[in-house]
Amino acid sequence: MDRMFDFKPDADLSKAERYRQLVQAAEALIAGENDAVANMANVAALMSEYIPDLNWAGFYRVVEGSLVLGPFIGRPACIRIPFGQGVCGAAAQSGKTQLVKDVHAFPGHIACDAASQSELVVPVMRNGEVCAVIDLDSPNLATFDEEDARGIELLAKALEGSI
Repeated sequence: MDRMFDFKPDADLSKAERYRQLVQAAEALIAGENDAVANMANVAALMSEYIPDLNWAGFYRVVEGSLVLGPFIGRPACIRIPFGQGVCGAAAQSGKTQLVKDVHAFPGHIACDAASQSELVVPVMRNGEVCAVIDLDSPNLATFDEEDARGIELLAKALEGSI
């Protein structure tokens, strides 16, 4: 039987505590579940609850050498992104977090949603290889900072082996 979850962060949490609770909630949701799509879907929903000022939160999965859209919350998105193209493709190719304060200043940015102004993309690893990326978009410039990057990197680490 499935368990009922109701994860809602307090509005007055510090950013560090908000990310700590997000990771804790994600770990609780994915514990014992080996279906990658279900785990990504639940974590996308959690991110939309825990991270303010988002217009898109979700995953792109590595499939046969490119990124393919995974579970997300937001407007319809690009389905396939080649490695090296756009912010997601740069993260997948380099294996490094991409923190972009103004997507219009990012060379080769792919505008899946014209409302997006800033973006944070963090690779998720499996056996030393990128298996997916976590993609967060905001309709505001400079929404994300180094603390957000560290928080999502902790989330990506918690997801290793579960997606």
